[in-house]
Amino acid sequence: MVRLKRFFKRFYLAILLFFLYLPILMLMVYSFNGGKTMAKWTGFSLNWYVELFKDPVIMEALGVTLSIALLSSLIAVVVGTLAAIGINEYKKWPKTLTINLTYVPMMNADIVTGISLLLLFIFMRIPRGYGTLLIAHTAFNIPYVIFSVLPKLRQMDPNLYEAALDMGATPSYAVRKVLIPELMPGIMTGFIMAFTMSFDDFVISFFSTQGLVNNLSTYIYSMARVGINPKINALSTIMFVCIITLLIVTNVQANRHSKKQQKQQRI
Repeated sequence: MVRLKRFFKRFYLAILLFFLYLPILMLMVYSFNGGKTMAKWTGFSLNWYVELFKDPVIMEALGVTLSIALLSSLIAVVVGTLAAIGINEYKKWPKTLTINLTYVPMMNADIVTGISLLLLFIFMRIPRGYGTLLIAHTAFNIPYVIFSVLPKLRQMDPNLYEAALDMGATPSYAVRKVLIPELMPGIMTGFIMAFTMSFDDFVISFFSTQGLVNNLSTYIYSMARVGINPKINALSTIMFVCIITLLIVTNVQANRHSKKQQKQQRI
């Protein structure tokens, strides 16, 4: 009976993964197709990857994507970490209220967030472009950093910070030398998560720039409207591999930190 349950669990998982990843697998396979159509396999070729990196518009969109993802993640890490430290010091009901409010941007539909930001930029008469794209990505990245750092704050000994103050450290010095090193696994997890979310975002990017600045997601959308270009397959494959790699790094880091903590608790 136990073996039968295990078989059905594994079978269900295999079917689920098959339907989830089959379209992506097909896209990745045909990114190496020598022909222009996915209707027929004409032979293995790296031509579309070569053409991809020769396209100046795509390279510009890649530069925008990487710079926005990096800058928004760094800003979100600083703001989100300080916010998490502040939230952790709140009393019970203000902490609960603040945490619930912080959940809203994460649970909210992307299109609602995108339209809200667009209306805000219009109301404040901020010209759409690279700046509004950076503001939008930073805004929706901050909650991910907060909820990556908060669990580490709960696990940390609260007396460490107070002990540093008792030893003569200033509050800012204690934060930099005591809190930040202890929170570093959560900070790195939040950074990678924020970078990943920013790297492949489309809806919020589309509304916050109105097509005046293109990142990879909005550029792929504009290309797909006029027909499936094989370069889209190559570009999407590279994006998928990058995101999967970042997620694997995040999970491996989290597992190592968890095992390290378990060993310390046993000692």
